This record gives sequence, C-alpha cells and structure tokens, in this order.
Amino acid sequence: MNYITDVIAAVSTPPGKGGVAVIRISGEGALAVIGKCFRPLSGKPLKDCPTRTQIYGHIFDREGTTLDDVLVCYFKSPASYTGEDTVEIYCHGGILVTRSILELVLSHGARPAEPGEFTRRAFLSGKLSLTEAEAIGTLLEARSEAQIKLMAGPARERLAERIAKIRASLVELLSSAYARIDYPDEDLGDFSDSEMLSALYNIKEDISSLISTYRTGRAINEGVLAVIAGKPNVGKSSLYNLLVGEDAAIVTDVAGTTRDVLVRTVPLGSTLLRLADTAGIREADALDKVEAIGIERSRRYMSECELLLAVFDLSRELDTEDEALIQSIAPLDCTKIALLNKSDLEGRLDTERISGHFDAVIYTSAADEAGTVSALTEAVNALFTDGKIISGDGAIVASARQHASLLAALESVSTAYESLRGGFMQDAVSSDIERALGAIAELDGRAVSEEVVSDIFSKFCVGK
Repeated sequence: MNYITDVIAAVSTPPGKGGVAVIRISGEGALAVIGKCFRPLSGKPLKDCPTRTQIYGHIFDREGTTLDDVLVCYFKSPASYTGEDTVEIYCHGGILVTRSILELVLSHGARPAEPGEFTRRAFLSGKLSLTEAEAIGTLLEARSEAQIKLMAGPARERLAERIAKIRASLVELLSSAYARIDYPDEDLGDFSDSEMLSALYNIKEDISSLISTYRTGRAINEGVLAVIAGKPNVGKSSLYNLLVGEDAAIVTDVAGTTRDVLVRTVPLGSTLLRLADTAGIREADALDKVEAIGIERSRRYMSECELLLAVFDLSRELDTEDEALIQSIAPLDCTKIALLNKSDLEGRLDTERISGHFDAVIYTSAADEAGTVSALTEAVNALFTDGKIISGDGAIVASARQHASLLAALESVSTAYESLRGGFMQDAVSSDIERALGAIAELDGRAVSEEVVSDIFSKFCVGK
C-alpha cells in the first residue's frame, strides 16, 4: 500500500443521523476524483474555483442523477491538514446519503482510509511532529477537561517547541565537536570545552525539567490505577458508584456482596482514575471459595496500584480486620488515602492509629456526596498533579513513549557532561551527544521505527 500516492477517502463525522456529514478525500488525485461526481452550481470546474472556499453544487451518480446538494472545499497542497491536495464534502447528515456519496467517491478511484491515515499523512509530510500527532489522537478520546487542555493546540505547540529547542542545541554541540575532530589543528569548533560544558549542563536541566512534568501529564492523560479497599460493609461499593456516576456495583448490607474486581476509567478533577472496586478483605476461614478468589484478586490489585483508597467505618472501633488491612497496606509502594466513612454518625474509630500510615485522611459520608467527591478530588489532585504546571503555559510530557525517550536523552547528556568535566576531550563525548540526539529524534518522530508509528496511528478513528 502506498501511503504517499493513493487517494484516500472516509467519513470524518460520527456515524448516525445529523444535520451535516463531512467526507474527506486526500491525495494527489483528489481533484480528479471529486471532478467525476461534483458539479458546482457556477458551472466552473472545482480546480478553477477559489481554494479554501466552500463551493455550492450537486453530487451526481454515474447515471447523472443528483444524490445531494452539497458544499465542497478544496485545500491545495501543501496548505491542507495532510499536506496533500484535500477535498472535503459537506453533505446532509443522513446515514444512507452519506454512505452513498462515500461509495461513489470510492468507485471513482479513492480507497477507504485506514484509522488515523489522514493524520499519519500530515506527520509524513512534516505538517505535524509525532508528539503533536499523539496529542491529537488522545484529544479524540479525551475524558476530562484537563485532558482536553493538555492536548489542545497551544499545549501541543509548546511541547514541540521545547523538543525542537533541545534538538537544535544538541545539533549545535555535535557540529562543533565534529569540526574539532575533522580539523584538530585549526580550532574550528564553535565551543570551547568550558562553553560546551555549560551548554551540556543547560540541556541536561532543560530535559530534566520536561521529565518532571510527566507525573502530572501521566495522571491527566494515561490515568492512575486506583484501588478501593477495606473490610466488608464499610461502603466501598457505594463510593465506587458515586465516583463512576451510576450503580455499577451491587450494594447491600450483606457482607461479601462484591466477589470480583470491577474497573472503570473515571475523571476526578484533573486526574484520570482507572478505578477498581474490590472484594472486602476478611479472614479466610469465614469465606466460601468464590469470595476467597475475589479477595485474592483484590490483594493482587492492591499490590499493583498507584493509589490506594482504604475505606474505614468511622462509627465503629478498629477490629482485627481493620488492623490486618493496615498492616497489609504498610509495605505497599503507592500513594495511600484513608477514607473515614459514615462521618455523619458518632465517631468511635481511633483516627490517630490510622493517620500515620496514609498520605491523606478524608472524612466521607453517604449523606454528603458532594462533599465527599470534593474532598477526594482535592486530595488526589494535590498528590498526583502540579497545579502550577496545569495552569501555567509550559510544556507537559504526557505519554510513556515521550518519557522514555527523554530519559534516554538525559542519560546520554549526563554521561557527556560528566566525561567532559572529568577531563575527556570533545571528540570523546561526541558519541554520547549523538545518542542523545537519536533519542530526541525518536521523540519527535524524525527517527522513530515504523512499528511505533503504526501503533500510534492505529489508535485513531477512521476519518482523522
């Protein structure tokens, strides 16, 4: 399949009945394809009409019968989303008429676009970096306002600019080192050793600064695995339903109602939670076989989570099951929040015994759902996101791929810096600078593998 020369087409609006549907055609022969089925009302061929202007006319089938009256806009290469000649058809949004027009376009020489192929062509033509393309894909699946803000145009551009700045600095250093290697007696390098050392330090700090934003970016974009744990009948499933926004878990006063782990992805303020409701933890001799399996799964999720929401009944004194839960939580390497439930009742729980084991303690109650959500939102956002980063105008790293590339670049730059500071010559550290530049090239897509590119764009919808 030739991604460069094929003419591709797809419906770019969601399926179903609506006021308007958009069909996008892109490729070198896009004008020829639309010319076989579109007649402007003015009588002029579309190629003679103004570009980037909606032209009114009719779509007609092979027998010359009008299918729909439409608006068509022609974007001439390279001034288009894909960088290619692109035509967009704005037709009535009926399911049958949209499908009929798309099938007509395909019969005139276009082929169906693959998921994300329009954006992939934009990347291949240099209209977008890979980080910008990734952000667009995430924007389509956004689950929270913070995610939208993180992936919006200005934020994408800020990250691309920071990466471009780091790359330009590395290229400048490497050029200087190469000049010294090729002409050692003529001192052609732009940087003295002290100047290169200072430049490497600044690059190292710049990369480290970007890496430090990943905890916030990851919490917003990829989400945090959060597990609700506690003994039976303390209100775990009620909390789960409250955060999910529906009765996803069965709630009864019968201990052991929850037998399996339920998982939903839900936004909580700026943070995205992969929220798991687990079976109540209690002594094994009180269980049937099914509940025992559920508790084993609960313990496994607890050992893997990034955020543990431990629920306690504030109206009761601590018992052996509460103590056992506290002891099992202590060695876990995760952020821990204690939720003291039923705070509208008389408190009997020894809160001092609990507070020392948790990063935050929150009082919750079914009688004050809004207060519960507000308090938990505030605590989670404070623990997992940096409000200054979110509200500021800096770049934020939001994907594991970007983070890994930056870590690799930082390692190489740090090695070059320490080697040069230790007395090595510039030619000796040039290989480390090369490796750092390679890691940055993988980050922005200049040297990324086809496998990575395909994986990124496979997550896009058809038509984008």
